[in-house]
Amino acid sequence: MEITKTTSLGEILDNYKNAEEILSKFGMHCFSCPMSRMETVEEASVVHGINPDEMVKVLKKDLKKK
Repeated sequence: MEITKTTSLGEILDNYKNAEEILSKFGMHCFSCPMSRMETVEEASVVHGINPDEMVKVLKKDLKKK
């Protein structure tokens, strides 16, 4: 699965075993909230004051497939 700024957090959580751990490092903790699962990487990064390109870079590097 290719991770881009338009990838939803739900897709990431469903496909990577350590997604919660990595996203938590960005200050994201509401994984059971239906709305957060629909947010894209870009939308979530803006809300949390993170550069979306940097977030994509880290996700690509650190996520491990299920």
